[in-house]
Amino acid sequence: MRNKRRRSAWQGGNRFELLPGSRCYLPAMQSAVDGARVSIMLELYLMESGRLTQRVIDALSRAASRGVIVRLMLDGFGAMYLNQQDRQRLRDAGVILRFFNPLAWRGLSKNLTRDHRKLLVVDERMAFTGGFGATDEFLEAWFEIALRIEGPVVEDWVGLFLRLWNSSLTRGDADSCPAHYRSAHPARQEVVKASPEVQGGMRGRVVWGQGYRYQAIRFSLHQQVSRARHRIWVCTPYFVPTLSLRRRLARAARRGVDVRLLLPGESHDHPGIRYAGQRFYGRLLRAGVRIFEYQPAFIHAKFSLADEWISVGSCNFDHWSLQWNLEANQEVQDEAFADQIATLFERCFLRSQEILPQQWARRPWWQRLREGIFGTLDAWATRLR
Repeated sequence: MRNKRRRSAWQGGNRFELLPGSRCYLPAMQSAVDGARVSIMLELYLMESGRLTQRVIDALSRAASRGVIVRLMLDGFGAMYLNQQDRQRLRDAGVILRFFNPLAWRGLSKNLTRDHRKLLVVDERMAFTGGFGATDEFLEAWFEIALRIEGPVVEDWVGLFLRLWNSSLTRGDADSCPAHYRSAHPARQEVVKASPEVQGGMRGRVVWGQGYRYQAIRFSLHQQVSRARHRIWVCTPYFVPTLSLRRRLARAARRGVDVRLLLPGESHDHPGIRYAGQRFYGRLLRAGVRIFEYQPAFIHAKFSLADEWISVGSCNFDHWSLQWNLEANQEVQDEAFADQIATLFERCFLRSQEILPQQWARRPWWQRLREGIFGTLDAWATRLR
């Protein structure tokens, strides 16, 4: 696949709205689904049976009953705990359900490639992306953010969804309008026009990764880190960065850029990944990078800020995202929106514990031991392919 298909061109005339926390983005997404007239495209990594999934199924079912074409694409691993009853409810309601790369015994290494993207597109005019999923943790236990997107870049999100939907790695229902739609709505001819430009809107582009050892998202971040003059602030829940990214962050801090990392604290769904990433704290701190561990809850959000450039989406800065997963981020270049993201960062910094170099140098032996153990396991994982 060519480079140009791993990132879209920068386009103006877009509107991006920051939706911090599930109390903001879940009602906004439900309102968009309830207002859908023609089509819904939903792509998720995590979906498991529970309260939030029931809400999602109910909303999608209502839309399908109105004649809306509803496509739902789930990852074959991330949807392991979506029970058969809920899967059948979706199909019975008329939702077209597909799974990316279902787990298989043959070709075990292929199971490592997962669809980690998060996307909702309604009527091909409005999109949402971020790090959200359909598990009960997203209701209150985890802190997450999302973007509401309108404008020309929505077309790039539509294309991204449909290319994967029609790929050979997806399995499930036929890619066609269900028969009961055709019988119930025989004269339906409504066509959604391309999302129009927003007057005085923002510049944005979609950047995505196609799996093993190629990530346009990573290259874009590298470029922004190398170019930044004032600030580089990164929030990621799974921080096991590549050597090249660590070097760029350290170099930026040494040349006087304000480099900060917003990472999870002890509240973490995979503590071993946190320990593996902590083995890099010492060198980064000595270079002048500031590290903050968020305290109130597990921070699952993935967003970055470099001067006036913003990136929000699905990609973590660990080996799974950077080497195996399918990922997608929305990038924005806008001064006012950068100020909104900076304000969000600052609120999170105030609710975090800063790791100070002197404090970190005096950490106990058992902390160093677990960094070594989980760091070794992480290094082995990178050699699986």
